[in-house]
Parts: sequence; C-alpha cells; structure tokens
Amino acid sequence: MTLGSIAPALAESHAEAGHEETGFDASSTILGHVQDAYDWHFFDWDNHPVSVPLPVILYNKEQGTLDIFMSSRFEHGHAEVNGYQADHHLHTITRADGQAFLDFSITKNVMSMLIGVALMLWMFLAIAKKYTRSGAHVAPKGMQNFLEMCIVFIRDEVAKPNIGHKYMRFMPLLLTFFFFIWINNMLGLLPGAANFTGNIAVTAALALVTFIVMLFSANKHFWGHLFNPPGVPMGINILLTIIEIISLFIKPIALMIRLFANILAGHIIILSIISMIFIFALMNEVAGWGFAPVSLAFTLFMYALELLVAAIQAFIFTNLTAVFIGQSVDEAHHPDEAHGFEGAAHH
Repeated sequence: MTLGSIAPALAESHAEAGHEETGFDASSTILGHVQDAYDWHFFDWDNHPVSVPLPVILYNKEQGTLDIFMSSRFEHGHAEVNGYQADHHLHTITRADGQAFLDFSITKNVMSMLIGVALMLWMFLAIAKKYTRSGAHVAPKGMQNFLEMCIVFIRDEVAKPNIGHKYMRFMPLLLTFFFFIWINNMLGLLPGAANFTGNIAVTAALALVTFIVMLFSANKHFWGHLFNPPGVPMGINILLTIIEIISLFIKPIALMIRLFANILAGHIIILSIISMIFIFALMNEVAGWGFAPVSLAFTLFMYALELLVAAIQAFIFTNLTAVFIGQSVDEAHHPDEAHGFEGAAHH
C-alpha cells in the first residue's frame, strides 16, 4: 500500500488522460492503489506520474511470438507496443485485434513477492551460517535469537499439538508459510509498497498448496472416514459423505478468503480515512484542514493495528494449515488400544 504517496496522489484526479479533472473520486483512487500494476507507481508530480517501470513479458499464442519490454514503453496508456495496449494506470493489458496471449510479466505484486523471498533467503541463510560457524550450543543473539523464538513457537504451539508425532515432516512448509505471509504483510505496510497478500490470486495459490499437501498426505483412515463415516445408517451415511466432501473443499476456500479479506480490508480502511481529508476539503477548505489531524490520528491507530494483524494473520493461516494436515494424517484410535494404554499407565 502506498501510504507515503497517498497525499499527492489523492490530490490528483485519476481521470483518464485527455479529460478535465472535475473532482476527487475516492472509490477509484482507493481501488487503484490496492490493484496490481505493470509499473511501481509512487506519486504524481505536476500531473506526471513518478514510477519505476517493470518488465512486461507477453506470449502471443496465435502468432507464436514472445515480446519482452519495459512497461514505460506504454507511456501510461498513450502508446501501443507490438499490438498491445494498456490503460492509463497500467493495471491491464489488452490487444485491439482480440488475439489471445499469455502474460508472464513481472508486475508490482510479483516484484514485491521476489523482494519478500530475497529477505527470507537473506535471513535464514545468515542464521544457518551462524549456526554452522558457532554451533547449536552457543546462545543465539540478535536476529538469530528472534527467529529461533519464532521457530520454536511454531513447532511447540502449532505443529506438535495439531499434527502430532509426524510434525517434523511438515515443519518446513509451516515455517515457510508463516514467515512468507508475515514478511509480505509487513512489506505491504511500507510507503510505496504493494498490496501483495491482499490479492486473492496470491492467497488462492497459498491455499491450493495447503490443499494439495493435505490430499497427498492423507492416510487410509482419513479417506475411509470421508467416504464411509463409521457407525451411521446407510441413508445418513450418504448425506454425511456429501457434507464431508463439501467441507474438504471449503477448507482451502476459507484459508484463501480469510487472509485476502483481512489484509485488503486494512488497506482500504487506511486509504478511506485519508481520503476523507480531501472529501471534506472539496466541501470546504477549512473543513479539510480541520479534519486532517483527526484523519492522521486514526491512520496511525490503524497502522499500529495492522502491524498486529500482519502477525496474527500469518499465525492463523499457518495454524489452520497445521489443523487441516493433522486431520488428514491422524491415525485411527481403537478402544482396545486406548484401554491398553490406560492399563499401562495404571501399572
């Protein structure tokens, strides 16, 4: 989210080029800031956008041609490149002739993801190097101590309680989810950053990974309970099977929507609060200046809240992933085995 660039950007109308600016459109401004784009826009200066162009990679399926160029060649929607056209804000690319193409471009969200991955690699490779050099018996310091605390927390409070004795098999996945989501949530709160985890395509991809791991890790007990719930009459059995199959697909959908909705909502709320300054200013300049301190106070409060939400949503996604995987790898518990364990504990 581009909070550092909101004030100058919001003061400008987001009307298409060549049209008179008639006022401030809060909805288009907010949605424009949370959407993905083919450039990294920071602010407008004297009606000229200040942005960093990104690589555009397009494959025309009908012609069999691959076009690679920088998004600056679109000149913010004023120029056409090899038959491709972009809108004024570089949110979408189309072809006037209607030919189908595949888009492999490095968009703002993709670049943000690559930055997040680079940060993760830097942190964990640096920590691994420290452990290799000093050994595991030396007390950790600084970032090493903080990361170790987070790793132990995920192991003891998320993986072990929800997955059981097979938890180590899934620790790399859970740690990757937790740090990947948390780091990208935090990056999204920096001035000029992208709304990466507030993009439903991103959360859908993460949820799909959870779904695939859950299915391929499932044991016979899970599939037997899914397609043949024990101890129920045949008529109810069929109904329960249908419900269980539906719930199987609801799990990744819930993961996808929960993360997407919470992150996107936080960005929209902050942008909406700041937009109120300009809405009041259109009615009366004094009202705009008068509401500015109130808006900034609420914005700071929301920013502090979003810092907490960034960590909480990473934890919730990771915890629910562990719960779903734990259900798929859980072994059958027979009454006689439980009785035997109780008897052993008695003795």
